[in-house]
Amino acid sequence: MSEDGVKPHERRGTASSGPVDGALGALLVIISGPSGVGKDTIIEALRQRHREPDYHYVVTCTTRPRRPGEIDGVDYHFLDPAKFRKLLDAGELLEANEVHGNWYGAPRDEVRRYLARGSDVILKIDVQGAQAVKEAVADAILLFVVPPSLEELFQRLRSRATETADQLELRQRNAAIELARQHDYDYVVLNETGLVDRTAERIDEIIATERRNRADRRVRV
Repeated sequence: MSEDGVKPHERRGTASSGPVDGALGALLVIISGPSGVGKDTIIEALRQRHREPDYHYVVTCTTRPRRPGEIDGVDYHFLDPAKFRKLLDAGELLEANEVHGNWYGAPRDEVRRYLARGSDVILKIDVQGAQAVKEAVADAILLFVVPPSLEELFQRLRSRATETADQLELRQRNAAIELARQHDYDYVVLNETGLVDRTAERIDEIIATERRNRADRRVRV
């Protein structure tokens, strides 16, 4: 529940239009996992392997402040809380959740547009939002990324040096809880330290298998 006492799924608003079908065979792939597991690094590895139009990588909206080196419109759409709420209330976000005191949401129109073009749409999302997407889009493919061990995950979080001690403790506590939810996903993918290319290759294999097994699928968003 957010600070204003409203649950995330109660604040999605009403979309300006009804569900839209994507092109035949195009997939919506959710890459999820606890903080520090390497989601951004995996996305970059996938970008090197597959440029558009094969895959389209959705840029998530967030109220989180920019970290050093991050670029607006590339890493995230960095929005002030009022603008984020306006999108949310208008139903322009596929999902929206509060994570570590900041809001995150996936722009619905961007997902629809690229599915309609026939691209496989890749959406990096926190654990809190993955199930909301699955509820909204039945044919979404959910991938959960896991670290080699919990201690290695904690080491990755510490090495980022982007949080205070209290924030780091909260992320570590939440990560342990989130890892217990991996069985809610369609696939679990191990991201071993230093082997991100192997992780990206495994995700490619999953996407190819899903396309092959369900060539008649039309994802409705």
